[in-house]
Amino acid sequence: MLRIEELTVRFGAETVLDRVTLELPAGASLAVVGESGAGKTTLGLAVTGLTVGRLQGRILWGGTDLLTLPPEEFRRLRWNEIALVLQHGGDNLHPGLTIEQQVTEPMIEHDRHKPAAARERARRLLREVGLAPEKHRAFPHTLSGGERQQALIAMALANDPGLIILDEPTSGLDTVTRRDILALLHGLSGRCALLLLTHDLAAASALAGRTAVLYRGQVVEEGPSGKVLRGPRHPYTRGLLRAYPNMTTTKDLQGIPGRAHRTHGGHGGLHPHTHDYTHHPHPHGTHRHGPEADPATGDGRSRHRGCPFHPRCTQAVAPCPTTRPPLAGEEDGHRLACHRGGIVPLLQVRGISKRYGAVRALEQVTLTLYEGETLAVVGQSGSGKTTLANVIMGLTAPEAGEVWLEQEKVARRDRDFYRRVQMVFQDPAASISHRHTVLQAVAEPLLLHLGGRLQDHTDTVRRVLEEVQLPSDDLFLQRYPHHMSGGENQRVAIARALTLGPKLLVADEPTSALDASIQAKIFRLLLQLQEERGLALLLITHDLALARKVCDRLVVLQAGRVIETGPSDQITTSPVHPHTRTLVAAAPAFCSGCENK
Repeated sequence: MLRIEELTVRFGAETVLDRVTLELPAGASLAVVGESGAGKTTLGLAVTGLTVGRLQGRILWGGTDLLTLPPEEFRRLRWNEIALVLQHGGDNLHPGLTIEQQVTEPMIEHDRHKPAAARERARRLLREVGLAPEKHRAFPHTLSGGERQQALIAMALANDPGLIILDEPTSGLDTVTRRDILALLHGLSGRCALLLLTHDLAAASALAGRTAVLYRGQVVEEGPSGKVLRGPRHPYTRGLLRAYPNMTTTKDLQGIPGRAHRTHGGHGGLHPHTHDYTHHPHPHGTHRHGPEADPATGDGRSRHRGCPFHPRCTQAVAPCPTTRPPLAGEEDGHRLACHRGGIVPLLQVRGISKRYGAVRALEQVTLTLYEGETLAVVGQSGSGKTTLANVIMGLTAPEAGEVWLEQEKVARRDRDFYRRVQMVFQDPAASISHRHTVLQAVAEPLLLHLGGRLQDHTDTVRRVLEEVQLPSDDLFLQRYPHHMSGGENQRVAIARALTLGPKLLVADEPTSALDASIQAKIFRLLLQLQEERGLALLLITHDLALARKVCDRLVVLQAGRVIETGPSDQITTSPVHPHTRTLVAAAPAFCSGCENK
């Protein structure tokens, strides 16, 4: 069994791994995922003794701390008990040796087999990983990327190790070859333990029983792969999944707000002799782990004291910059490092009911919108969508029910509420006076909330107009609504809603009167603003095809009742309620035989 305890790796003043604790039982599989620079490769190299960084903590293999081993013992362990398949396989094969020779070499060097027996085993392993016999005596440069990867896997299996570390094994492969490599790796399940280091989330889902999410050298989430990758609890994990293209989601890709801190450890501080797996000098040497002082802090502690994700997080709170959240376990084995306990609700609608005479507009409507999420409320005209938006904004009083914002009940809609929640109406004319110039319209919320003169807010207005991709020159600032197109007026309305820096935008059919091209631009703008600002979006729409492209989850209303809710891909591809199926069937689509008409 592999157990990593409080592992810290530094290169100079840069902390690349920060007190990482992970466990991998014998025969099990663990994926470590994260953006480039998260520390994944450094983790793999530390376990195999190939990093030149300064290490603290413990790496236990079968009860032995690998960081205490002398060079000769570590040399014996490498390839015999722990093997590594590095990223960019072609770079890690000797150009002057045939594939068969390279698979044979670790067996001979470690006295596992005589030359003849080693060659026979090498051929058998190469056939086992799917490499055709005629390729066994080929040189690496004559093989494809997938074939070189097959050869490296055979090489890793040569001495029957108990652990194989796979660093981006599917990187750069075409989809068919990637599928074949994943099938090959899946066949190793139970034969040995697998530590998969990857940004390929689908590979993690297919190969690993558990997944750990690494951000700037810290584990922020870890648990069963199905739970972590289908129901992420950390904002960073959700961001990774939003950015990952796959065939099971319908929403357009989105990045994560901000940028990750760039490390300076190169390729994980790779030891300069990685091609020669038999003659590594011990990489730790005088840099043996221990209570040494960090150059950045002088006290032996990591300089990453708080949550490393807090500058990019939409729900950061006071402790986040200064106090590191513990990686806390839960009953289902899902561990999380977050002061807020994971992604938290931003808006909660609880049991809202509203009637107009005998007409039931809303009946016990309940929904939750999470921080940084896009949620669509969809349904036919008259289903209660706009009434719900008006209740949330305080424009209509409900007969029953409550609205909660940031986990506090909204007693009244005061200035603080409208700083945090703004609305974009279907028709810009409903929110922008035809007597106001662009400058006056966009600055109006600032004047109401902050006071001052119109001129005091001109710079803010210019900045927000540029953010929604409109001109900010004096000529444009003096335009009136009738001087602009429908798309420009809607962008002005969005700019007006953004001036106070809200956390939530309620958008009621914001593009229904616009042509498809302008509609696409408006929604690309909204998603870009969500990515840059960390906004949450509540979209009121009758357009199910649009909702499935821009929203994380859908809530379906019929006659004022919630009849179905769930992820957008699930609702639009496998609807449960008959009315939802009717909406999906009626959504715009090109007919399958239209090319013959």
